[in-house]
Amino acid sequence: MLQEFLPGQRPARTLGTGVNVCFMCEDAVALYREFKSRRVQTRTRPFVGNRLWVVPVTDPDGYRIEFESPTDAPEESELEE
Repeated sequence: MLQEFLPGQRPARTLGTGVNVCFMCEDAVALYREFKSRRVQTRTRPFVGNRLWVVPVTDPDGYRIEFESPTDAPEESELEE
């Protein structure tokens, strides 16, 4: 479960520090294209790491979220736009 802090209980330090939530999906690159079409900011272009396309985004509270899907593309490849 992901849950927001109640008013007045938000910690003083930066939210999201050290937190990374990863979702395995069927096609992370398709999600990236959908995000771009809706003007959702992504941290970087999709890249390949550990034989997965990785699409990192940051939610409004600063938490890093990654969408990942298997690929045969070479390691450290980046999606050409």
